[in-house]
Amino acid sequence: MVGYDFYIDAYKGGSIAVEEWPLFEARAAEQLARYRRIYTVTAPEENAEAMAVCAMADAFAWFAAAQNGAAGTVSSASIGSVSVSYAGAQNAVDLSPRGQARELLRCAGQYLDIYRGVG
Repeated sequence: MVGYDFYIDAYKGGSIAVEEWPLFEARAAEQLARYRRIYTVTAPEENAEAMAVCAMADAFAWFAAAQNGAAGTVSSASIGSVSVSYAGAQNAVDLSPRGQARELLRCAGQYLDIYRGVG
């Protein structure tokens, strides 16, 4: 289990509130356990697994915010009379299960060596 202090101090995260951390950390830890079952996963550095859990927890938090409409991106802006339009999060990022799986694997792969094949 990766503590919230590690997320804040070592990973330098800040997008997940302390009360939401247990949910997103648990989801990320479950995802890492799944990767270990189906891939060869090695940690090249001491805290690599914890960093991967933090990265995936951030992704899970972002997915949740995007699905609730809170992560929209600016699609157009004007200077005169100040006008801003936000695109829906669904238009900005692939939130399909396949897109989310791809992003989670990318997040974990930033810190872990994940290999599929004959060893």
